[in-house]
Amino acid sequence: MKPLARHARRLAVVLLPLLAATGCYDDDTVYDTGVPASCSVADQNVWLDGYMNDWYFWYQYAPRPDPGAYSSVDSYFSALLYTGTNASFPADRWSFMQTTEAFTRLFGDGQALGYGVAVAGIEVQGNPTAPLYVRYVDPGSPAAVQGVVRGDQVISINGRAASDVIAADDYSALGAASTGETLTLVLANGGVQRTLTLSSAVYDLAPVTGATVVTTPQGRKMGYVLVKDMISQVQAPLETAFAQFKAAGVSEIVLDLRYNGGGLVSVGSLVASYVAGTRGEGHTYAALLYNDKRAADYNQRFYFASGVGSAASVPRVFVLTGPRTCSASEQVVNGLRGIGVDVVTVGDTSCGKPVGFLPVSACGTTFDVVNFESVNELDQGRYFDGFSATCPTSEDFTQPLGSGSDPLLAAAASYADSGACPATSALGLKQREARTRRRVEAGQWQGMIGR
Repeated sequence: MKPLARHARRLAVVLLPLLAATGCYDDDTVYDTGVPASCSVADQNVWLDGYMNDWYFWYQYAPRPDPGAYSSVDSYFSALLYTGTNASFPADRWSFMQTTEAFTRLFGDGQALGYGVAVAGIEVQGNPTAPLYVRYVDPGSPAAVQGVVRGDQVISINGRAASDVIAADDYSALGAASTGETLTLVLANGGVQRTLTLSSAVYDLAPVTGATVVTTPQGRKMGYVLVKDMISQVQAPLETAFAQFKAAGVSEIVLDLRYNGGGLVSVGSLVASYVAGTRGEGHTYAALLYNDKRAADYNQRFYFASGVGSAASVPRVFVLTGPRTCSASEQVVNGLRGIGVDVVTVGDTSCGKPVGFLPVSACGTTFDVVNFESVNELDQGRYFDGFSATCPTSEDFTQPLGSGSDPLLAAAASYADSGACPATSALGLKQREARTRRRVEAGQWQGMIGR
């Protein structure tokens, strides 16, 4: 897939030119960020100080403590982050570090390491007496192989009662640092309780699932598809899904991005291009704006793809959203609205991340630092409070995603028929927004990567 960015500038290859092998990156574009003199903590901290001062979006407002005063790279990295001193921007809650192995596994190989089970933790935050449900299971993961499904109620995790997990707001046991770790779950469903022991493994992600044609009560055909991750492996199944929609003659499109934590800008632009069709050709999908030191050389535009026809001349698109709809998936909403597409959001408020990364790697660590902000063709951005739902609708985790009983899809179908949001059972959505939109469960968010 040829990248859509009109930016090809050859500089010295100094750090790892990340993800060139995926095909979603411009092989002619590499970035001179220098390298540490060695991999000692002292030398890494000195390099990090210079890198942040040159490349960090908020370098003008961020602290710049003495690198020699910190005994670890982690602690120094945290000390360098912008704290929210400028009224135009909230504090940086996004920049982070990860192993280069984990980064490459996800964005290069399209794989994950773990158990593949995610729970509805943020929805029960502060309410330990509430039931804790499985909300998503990665196809092909250890959890899927052992029959874990959305709607299973979690009774305990590694012997710890679900009420204790909720009270502590600690879901770390659901992640794994290496293969062969174990997770013991006690689950209940339909009055039957069972105990499972899962072993962590590396498995292939399925970033596009659930493609189906749904008929509304009044007979309208809707093409529904869930896009979970903005990674390069999206392309083939997305093409198949939209070919299916075109053959079926759908009149509406539903993009399910409720659990999409982000990923590559180029992939998000492809997803949006399938919706926009010919309306997007020649138009800006997103402009990435760097700090004043880098703007002249690195500001860039991503364009809607040419020759990617929509399934039909749909007048609008329904996007299913929630607090885990973040970064590159929010950019889809913003990019489509920038060219006048009617985007009806159904669900809950998105996370609010209109900024992104150009990851760099050194000494086995990849630094995902906020390098740019993103705006659409109308220069609209800075949606730090997230996108509010056009039709606020509560999830029902006991119902399968994309089924006729899925409340978010049902609300979209009702809107398609009537042109208005249905009466919903969205009790408590507004009260939850403040505490949920800025928190995403560990391991479920990738951010926005500017390639």
